[in-house]
Amino acid sequence: MATENTRIAILGGRGMLGSDLAPACGQQGFDPIVLDLPEFDITNADHVRRAVSSAEAIVNCAAYTNVDGAESEAKSAYRINAEAVGRLGAIARDAGKWLLHVSTDFVFDGRSDRPYIETDPPNPVNTYGKSKLAGEQLLATSGWRYCILRVEWTYGLAGNNFVTKLLQRARAAQALKVVDDQVGSPTATTEVSRAICELLRTRPEGLFHFAAAGYVSRHEMAKFIMDKLSIDINVLPCKTSDFPSPAMRPLNSRFDCSKIQALLSERIESWQMPLERFLRQL
Repeated sequence: MATENTRIAILGGRGMLGSDLAPACGQQGFDPIVLDLPEFDITNADHVRRAVSSAEAIVNCAAYTNVDGAESEAKSAYRINAEAVGRLGAIARDAGKWLLHVSTDFVFDGRSDRPYIETDPPNPVNTYGKSKLAGEQLLATSGWRYCILRVEWTYGLAGNNFVTKLLQRARAAQALKVVDDQVGSPTATTEVSRAICELLRTRPEGLFHFAAAGYVSRHEMAKFIMDKLSIDINVLPCKTSDFPSPAMRPLNSRFDCSKIQALLSERIESWQMPLERFLRQL
């Protein structure tokens, strides 16, 4: 069990999730250690050993996240998302430290007609998803106490995401085409951070899905954003096939979050409320 002033090493702590997780940990009485490039490289074994030895628990947010780029940079994606995660698990095991690793909905092919549960068989359709799944599998073989938290459709103030990219497009266009056949749960990194802080206190083991409550298409999400920001622009529906890209995307990213909900002290919020708060911040 984690207590006040427990030191938490946040690997990839300056990325989109880490940037929200570090202050959330501080507010909850933890002592977060933010580690990221250039002084920390998750592919460097010595860096990882020092990071693990410096804290009582580790949260790994470090990842190669360029979904399209991974198709031509598979070696880099696997080195960061798979090999480094397996090594991290072994080092955490040897040091006796609990580890939480952040993964993704992209481990699924998106062909299911219902929300995914943790026991559904993964079947990634792109290199990024395959590299993230390989990381999960290598971590599982470490034989140590770990927690994997799969998240989806995340957005935050740090880094690029669907919301910020959409607003950039809106400034330069008279109309927007947004896919209406990709469905999921827009999930704020602030909400993911709150959930992680609760997990840090109880240190459960195993695999969990976390996302905001409720589901929406990318098209309906875009309309919601434009409406809340009073941006007068026509948001037109289209299909994923209308936008050929190097990497395929899963159409169904819906998660069933009942497993993690049983561990959380509060109900997971519907996607609309955190997104409204985020838009006000912008």
